[in-house]
Amino acid sequence: MATVLNRLEESEKFAVPPGGDDRYRPNAVEEFMNAQQQAYFRAKLQAWKEAILREAAGTLSQLQVDTLREADLTDRASSETDWSIELRTRDRQRKLISKIEAAVRRIDEGEYGYCEVTGEPISLARLEARPIATMTVEAQERHERHEKISRED
Repeated sequence: MATVLNRLEESEKFAVPPGGDDRYRPNAVEEFMNAQQQAYFRAKLQAWKEAILREAAGTLSQLQVDTLREADLTDRASSETDWSIELRTRDRQRKLISKIEAAVRRIDEGEYGYCEVTGEPISLARLEARPIATMTVEAQERHERHEKISRED
């Protein structure tokens, strides 16, 4: 199974567009979502998706190779728990892939980087931290407050 350290290294791999200029970073003085910024975020999203798919393939091959052979009941239970956690992680990542694909579609349609609620630009810092963001921080906070109130009712 992949360790936390390996996952961190994998997530850092998508920070720079593959084959791109590792010195380029979108900045606020440029025109928002110009062609260079769109290419940057597209490459970042694609690299993220590829890293997730590589990790999933590794998990699948590991599942096929490793069978539960532990004779001790405690060891077997521990292995089953580890695999259960790994499979839940893969399921969350499967859902993340659909969000990544939706973000790439928004780039294609010219809607990427703009809040789906207010239509305002999402800050570059937020997109850098969470490239699949669909709302500004303020809109997201309002949405989460509304969800919390709805759940309490």
